[in-house]
Amino acid sequence: MIAFVSGPVAAVAPDTAVIEVGGVGMAVQCTPATLAGLRVGRQARLATSLVVREDSLTLYGFADDDERQAFELLQTASGVGPRLAQAMLAVHSPDALRLAVSTGDEKALTAVPGIGKKGAQRLLLELKDRLGEPLGSAVPGARSAAAPGWSDQLHTALVGLGYATREADEAVAAVTPRAEETMAAGGTPQVAQLLRAALQTLNRTR
Repeated sequence: MIAFVSGPVAAVAPDTAVIEVGGVGMAVQCTPATLAGLRVGRQARLATSLVVREDSLTLYGFADDDERQAFELLQTASGVGPRLAQAMLAVHSPDALRLAVSTGDEKALTAVPGIGKKGAQRLLLELKDRLGEPLGSAVPGARSAAAPGWSDQLHTALVGLGYATREADEAVAAVTPRAEETMAAGGTPQVAQLLRAALQTLNRTR
């Protein structure tokens, strides 16, 4: 098992970072919040989990060991693969997920793309004795409250990809109506999706 990777950041993409380890570029799948904290050329250390499939080896990266452990525990529930587990951690911090499960907060789980009402009910039952009790005073949705808002995360990610501050400002403004629509419907803006849309607007203007 690869427990962590450490080295300079060679590249950052909408859902992947490349960390140079001993002269080898390791592609690591990360959440938008984790990617927003990385800068090309700077040192980074990511806790990792290697997912082995018949046709692929995929390395998932996390800001800390707690997030990695939550990622692995979430996959012990039926129907939860690595992508859905990562999506859950993109919306909620590990402690917020523990609180949501311990209190039976169905709404917190349905805020994750790909989880419907029935799926949330099943996950609450299956994960109740697996994730454990909250470690702090987190509330569901604490990821967006504790971390920078979607616009700050998006702006930081764009600058990290090499765009000028002015270009990042314009791209954030271009996708703001889409994010506001999502919030008006009671959802949570997904930074990864907004980043793809922002990159499309930047490519059209170049």
